[in-house]
Amino acid sequence: MNTLADGSRQEVPQGRPLWRSAALVAVGPRTLREGAHLLLNFPVALATFVAAVTMLSLSAGLLVTFVGLPLLCLTLVAARGFGFLERARARGLLGSAVADPAPLLRRGDRRGLFPWMGSVLRSGQCWRSTVYTVVHLPWAVVTFSAVVVLWSAGFSAAAYPLWFWTLPENHRPGINVDGEGGGWVWDSPGEVLLVMVAGAVTLWLAGWLIRGMAVVDRLLVSGLLGPSSDEQRVRQLETGRSTVADSSAADLRRIERDLHDGAQARLVALAMDLGLAKEKLTEDPEEAARMVDAAHGEVKLALRELRDLARGIHPAILTDRGLGPALSAVASRCTVPVRVEVDLGERPAPAIEGIAYYTVSELLQNVSKHSRASGAVLDVWRSDDRLLLRVEDDGVGGAGTDRGSGLAGLSERLSAVDGLLTVSSPAGGPTTVSAVLPWRERNAG
Repeated sequence: MNTLADGSRQEVPQGRPLWRSAALVAVGPRTLREGAHLLLNFPVALATFVAAVTMLSLSAGLLVTFVGLPLLCLTLVAARGFGFLERARARGLLGSAVADPAPLLRRGDRRGLFPWMGSVLRSGQCWRSTVYTVVHLPWAVVTFSAVVVLWSAGFSAAAYPLWFWTLPENHRPGINVDGEGGGWVWDSPGEVLLVMVAGAVTLWLAGWLIRGMAVVDRLLVSGLLGPSSDEQRVRQLETGRSTVADSSAADLRRIERDLHDGAQARLVALAMDLGLAKEKLTEDPEEAARMVDAAHGEVKLALRELRDLARGIHPAILTDRGLGPALSAVASRCTVPVRVEVDLGERPAPAIEGIAYYTVSELLQNVSKHSRASGAVLDVWRSDDRLLLRVEDDGVGGAGTDRGSGLAGLSERLSAVDGLLTVSSPAGGPTTVSAVLPWRERNAG
């Protein structure tokens, strides 16, 4: 039991019993799935090895003719297709989520036999998949043999009390000393129990070995059948570009909506009021003067709305004075008292400065709307080639980057520039949101 600050007591969850942990290692769902994967390695690897070696040999022999090169490309594509099946098997049995590679031909690529063959021969994924079909067989023999031997011995020994009595007395397992049947036969209760314990220990050791061999399988699948680091980087950049484009489009729609519903509508009404005042100028000068005075007030409101909109696009204080004063201005508009600590010896590039500003603006807006906090702290500092931001409040907690939340969108926008957002917000608080951005030097010009 733990005593909390309010005097109440909370039950502390106890650890899993030792016998249960050992049983999960020996015959738990994870061990059974991974063992099944290792057993399937041999028949799958044997079939693909024979097919790949046969087709590669045939292709090499026919390279002197026109048929050899297309056949080699078909071999590479077949190995690539096998990679899809192996990734699916690894996902289902090993829980290893390896991403599929990019398509061979992208949109806009030329179609036809020779462009297709060129893309196949240049594809590192095709060659790595082919290498996997060749090198996987020796490892598959090792895993299959180890699992068959250990599981056969372990399960038969663990179940020894269920079957040993069905054998004739002179054929029961034991230790033969003189080669003529003399020795010990394992049929007494103590000996049966000892065999059973030995079987359980064998299964436990087999479980650890299976988990270790499954790690090697995961490395083989991710290293040879997964996308290369360059492909992953291209995907990240494409995803980041898409996120930035969507964010920019949303910002443009927001600005258009604000102009249409705010300043534009106010200016239209102002033009109509001034037109009416012009008509009444000769008939009723006092009413015209009152209408012009009201129009003057509308002009001030329109100017204020345009100024606020311009500040939302890019605040002048950020351009003129940098992150410290700009973030202090943002913190002053927060409904929760915010202590601001900015430790920057120089200013980063304008793009990074702008992202940092809007990140802090959104985080402080979340503090105002959702935290129910009595205070918050904003820290900004530089560490080597990184700009770090941290917003901490003493509110109710429960924030997260679940899909659809504002923090999820903010995390996607930061990842588009190689940034990172982390959230620590247990129920009851406190909430700490940290952002990391790449530091880019400000151009002298």
